[in-house]
Amino acid sequence: MSTTLTPVLTASWDRPDSFTIDGYGPYEAAKKALGMDPDAVIQAVKDSGLRGRGGAGFPTGMKWGFIPQGDGKPHYLVVNADESEPGTCKDIPLMMANPHSLIEGVIITSYAIRANHAFIYVRGEVLHVIRRLHAAVREAYEKGYLGTDVFGSGYDLELVVHSGAGAYICGEETALLDSLEGFRGQPRLKPPFPAVAGLYASPTVVNNVESVASVPSIIANGADWFASMGTEKSKGFGIFSLSGHVTRPGQYEAPLGITLAELLDMAGGIREGHRIKFWTPGGSSTPIFTDEHLDVPLDFEAVGAKGSMLGTRALQIFDETTCVVRTVLRWTEFYAHESCGKCTPCREGTYWLKQVLKRLEAGQGTEEDLSTITDIADNILGRSFCALGDGATSPIHSSVKYFREEYLKHFEVGGCPFDPKKSTLWGDR
Repeated sequence: MSTTLTPVLTASWDRPDSFTIDGYGPYEAAKKALGMDPDAVIQAVKDSGLRGRGGAGFPTGMKWGFIPQGDGKPHYLVVNADESEPGTCKDIPLMMANPHSLIEGVIITSYAIRANHAFIYVRGEVLHVIRRLHAAVREAYEKGYLGTDVFGSGYDLELVVHSGAGAYICGEETALLDSLEGFRGQPRLKPPFPAVAGLYASPTVVNNVESVASVPSIIANGADWFASMGTEKSKGFGIFSLSGHVTRPGQYEAPLGITLAELLDMAGGIREGHRIKFWTPGGSSTPIFTDEHLDVPLDFEAVGAKGSMLGTRALQIFDETTCVVRTVLRWTEFYAHESCGKCTPCREGTYWLKQVLKRLEAGQGTEEDLSTITDIADNILGRSFCALGDGATSPIHSSVKYFREEYLKHFEVGGCPFDPKKSTLWGDR
């Protein structure tokens, strides 16, 4: 596996005008795509092996192909830009530094699925990004890249930037659609799936920001070019977000299948004088890994085989100064707060996980409490209405599996054995 970075989406991030249409370029890939048959565009994305970059890893071209054609209904593209998970931080900087790659991807994707109306649903708190997206969309309209008769092709496309109200649950595609329609953001029962009855009960494709932004490079350079990177089943490149106790945190765009050990080499390693203790391969909703997993290829299959998920490639790095129980409690507080309350397993389960973990972290628990939190997690996993509940159980099960002794240590010493100041940037000063 090569340790070479593959800057495609991030190639222009160091340019002062990267977010402008002049800095980005004249949308050559979109012009090329609009000269192709829509089915040929879908086939090119299928051939490239691009899989969803929002966490699930579903083949993007296959998802597009599910949209029924000739059904007499309007079709919609909805871009999921509601990036809200702890540790996940790739789509926000991408839209900030390179919004036109997303807009060009929206044009190509909409054309392929025969949609004349597209939406970008952005997390409401990131006002600076919303403003930048609005400015980029305005530039595209002024250039004639959006609106009626795009590039003189006879194809019409309207693009709307919609800001959410800050609910994590709206990252779930059907809750996002409900929110976009003006309802409370809660997940819908499937089937019907969005490809059949999505936005306004019409066929809809919901794709992640990075998935859509990757499409122009595939059309411009060819499916084989994209498929030549990555691994056999996880093709292409992706943005790996390193945060936490790492010397040079940031976005590292590399082929899928690279290892954390290789990424850490490029990032200057763990902060000086410390060693890695545990980390997340795909954000807080993926089971944690430890130092024994440094050489696991970061692709969908290899990470899955080791008991976790690649997710959004949000690599949160924690060194030996960090208390696992405290970390899991913080994540669980987030999930309890963000649970939409629609289903009992998640609504009640995350609440009780939080209560028991608080007791454990304060050193007031017993060994029986470990069985309690794993039992609660078992009753959420696979029984909640959407994946939020499943995600909330990941840090519970994995932390008890790898760090059971640390949990026990808390009530043996009657409190947390870690000094929380040590895990901060200034803790060693």
